Amino acid sequence: MTKYLVDLFKRTPGDVIDKVVYLTEGRLYPDFVDIDIGIAEKIALKALAMACGLPPERVEHELRHKGDIGTAAESLLKEKKQGTLSRKELSVEEIYSSLDRIARTKGPGSVDMKVRALSGLLSEAKPVEAKYILRTITGKMRLGIADMTILDALAQAFADKSARQIIERAYNLTSDLGDIARTLCTEGLEAVRKYHARVGRLVRMMLAQRMESAGEILEKIRRPICEWKYDGERIQIHKLGDEISLFSRRLENITAQYPDIADLARRSLKVKEAIIEGECVAVDADTGAMLPFQDLMHRRRKYGIEEAVREFPAHIYLFDALLIEGEDITQKPLIERRERLRNAIEETAGFRLVNYLISDNVKEIETFFESAIENGCEGLILKSGDSTYQAGARSWLWIKLKRSYQSKMIEPIDVVIVGAFMGRGRRSGSYGALLVSVYDSERDVFPTITKVGSGFTDEDLKNMPEVLAPYRLEHSHARVESGLEADIWFTPAVVIEIIGDELTLSPVHMCAYNRIRENAGIAVRFPRFTHRWRMDKAPEDATTVDEIIEMYRARLRKIEL
Repeated sequence: MTKYLVDLFKRTPGDVIDKVVYLTEGRLYPDFVDIDIGIAEKIALKALAMACGLPPERVEHELRHKGDIGTAAESLLKEKKQGTLSRKELSVEEIYSSLDRIARTKGPGSVDMKVRALSGLLSEAKPVEAKYILRTITGKMRLGIADMTILDALAQAFADKSARQIIERAYNLTSDLGDIARTLCTEGLEAVRKYHARVGRLVRMMLAQRMESAGEILEKIRRPICEWKYDGERIQIHKLGDEISLFSRRLENITAQYPDIADLARRSLKVKEAIIEGECVAVDADTGAMLPFQDLMHRRRKYGIEEAVREFPAHIYLFDALLIEGEDITQKPLIERRERLRNAIEETAGFRLVNYLISDNVKEIETFFESAIENGCEGLILKSGDSTYQAGARSWLWIKLKRSYQSKMIEPIDVVIVGAFMGRGRRSGSYGALLVSVYDSERDVFPTITKVGSGFTDEDLKNMPEVLAPYRLEHSHARVESGLEADIWFTPAVVIEIIGDELTLSPVHMCAYNRIRENAGIAVRFPRFTHRWRMDKAPEDATTVDEIIEMYRARLRKIEL
């Protein structure tokens, strides 16, 4: 795949290479741009029927027969256009501009306008072009090409493999592969080297490792800044004048879902231009007590936002600054960034710094840990005061110490749904169990770790096929590694939290395969769903293989003691 991409990028003009990169990923814009194409499969079928001059029933029959809207479109248009020539050759620019106009069409009558515009585009397209146009707009492109593969290809196409680190740094600071591709193609590597944090471009969030005790963490970090680990959603706030944008870890623009937090930022951030980060937490309207993460997820909706704000008010606790008054401060030490943050805000009850302690005393840290738990937090994050902000990296400069890690049971882990097995008996007609993976950050793949069927409510089981339908595949995804053959496969997209009795070696699961013992991976024994759908996390934010290995070895050390 990388070889094909290198060849494609070398042949692509600089004025359209950004669009080629976006379309290769099956989108029109970077994730943080809050514009959706807005074409459901039903609408796409209507446009296809119009383009082919066929009744909708005939088009729907072809879709059922082929099982894929793109393949169905290709087949139907071949029949229509057999023996005829297309009126003109469509360019990338024309297709992109048409899709862009469709995506931006809003208001009364917009559905009919989208249908007519898409029908016109399909009429101009060759059958094979129509195949990929429809896959793109319905979110079913699924080439198996990840961001990291595109970064590799860009480095090889416009520089060399050694430039990969420079290009990835630019990506971590902007989250915009298309912009980087255009700069590389037209201005060269030196221009990419100058990338820095900018308001409106999401900086990929720095992540933490995990350990089991304060004593172990102090061996890695001297006199850490110990912060309460709130049970909420991490948010990156961008401010330019009075304009506020809020972004999630998944690179989504979630400003509309948190209008109260945006208003607090507008009033309480005293600087004109800033990028800061914090944890948003649901609170009890009567007592001000912090509520669990799942209560906050009631805010993640498209409609009824005002009602959700009243029912589930939220506060935000700030812990980092990445840019202040136009200055990128990601390379400044955390202790300095924290002071810049303090000076940039006016604290209120709902908009304030995290509760923190600077200490290298184990007992003092453990007492602070218990205080965090008592107040509804998950635990602590211990950070090196000298640490720079390592965008997109999971670093030992930040280490999580959470309540669940103190249990004799295995810690909860975040896993990605990659497959399903059909149910029997009471679960007949739905999924009986899910095949789930963790993330191998070194190889950018998703090896399976377990098959989970416990902990799901009747409502979970009822809704699961609908929730997972947009990600369904006829075969395993190119980035999924599995020794099991699932009944149904999915694109790695949906993250859930599970817990189990222990980690054990497995001959069929691919997590850490051959890294502990030859011909064996690591699996979760007796896994259970914890009722936490982590819609705030991207698949690459799931628990990593390295974390699983560390947890497994930590358990062995306890047994030896």
